[in-house]
Amino acid sequence: MNRYERQIAVTEFGIDGQCQLREAHVLVVGAGGLAAPVLQYLGGAGLGRLQIADPDEIQLSNLHRQTLFDIGDIGQKKAIQASLFVTKRNPDVHVEAITSAITPHNVQNIVKDVDLVIDCADAFAVSYFLSDICLQKSIPLISASVVGTQGYVGCFCGSAPSLRAVFPQVPPQLTTCAESGVLGPVVGVLGSLQAQLALQILSAISPSPMGTLIRYDGLKQHFATFAFHDAPEPEDIWPFIAQEDFTTQDIIIDLREPEEGPLVHKQALRLNLDQLKNHVAEADSSSRIVLCCRSGLRAWQAGLQIEPIFKGHLCLHATG
Repeated sequence: MNRYERQIAVTEFGIDGQCQLREAHVLVVGAGGLAAPVLQYLGGAGLGRLQIADPDEIQLSNLHRQTLFDIGDIGQKKAIQASLFVTKRNPDVHVEAITSAITPHNVQNIVKDVDLVIDCADAFAVSYFLSDICLQKSIPLISASVVGTQGYVGCFCGSAPSLRAVFPQVPPQLTTCAESGVLGPVVGVLGSLQAQLALQILSAISPSPMGTLIRYDGLKQHFATFAFHDAPEPEDIWPFIAQEDFTTQDIIIDLREPEEGPLVHKQALRLNLDQLKNHVAEADSSSRIVLCCRSGLRAWQAGLQIEPIFKGHLCLHATG
């Protein structure tokens, strides 16, 4: 146990914490900037089994914050290179790379034996459908998001309310790192917090961080912690679904512009918001409408616009 003697020496962790960590199975979704400290610290700490899921390839613009990679890794799969990094650092960890995208269709099989899910994807739709499945399966979820110089990390599901309970409505404007930029150290701070919270949950350190949210402002160097143990779960939700879950009876609406790509499905209609309202007004309330866009944000906002005039079932789809 020489490798882990310093963390075992921590009274709150100890040998019991080390044993629990060795038996744990964690899924990390996303192998980018947030995942870099998560994978380094959990791998180094002696986690038993680790799955790393990311379909993307490494790009030059990733390197300022995604510190597991170097310039020679450009063009390689993030999940594979990240798994090689962890294995090289600690061969005792059983690491599996998942290079296909995790979707609402396949996520149920992927999480079936998982003790903890860590959301490092920093993608609106992914965070919500991970929360949905973790709530259903009572699996703790540590989710973080960073844009610019600010971000948050929270411990959801399991014994705590879900992400939807804390954020039942998305903000009117939701940007990405590509659109608004991001500073690498801010991502590192939030990713390190994810790793710390994971160690606390997996080793059952008291007090539990479940049901807490930490906001961080990188310019003001300000942390704020909030408890949300009593946040109510929303009664009606619009679930994210995958293309495999479309049916021939669905009314599929593609909200993207033509230059954003071909229609998401052969039976889809490409409509703007005004056209959508007219179409929905004539739709049978027993129908299911699937609203599609790149990130899921426009689909959610469109759902808010048509909710007063459509009483049927709404679903969302993010094309990615």
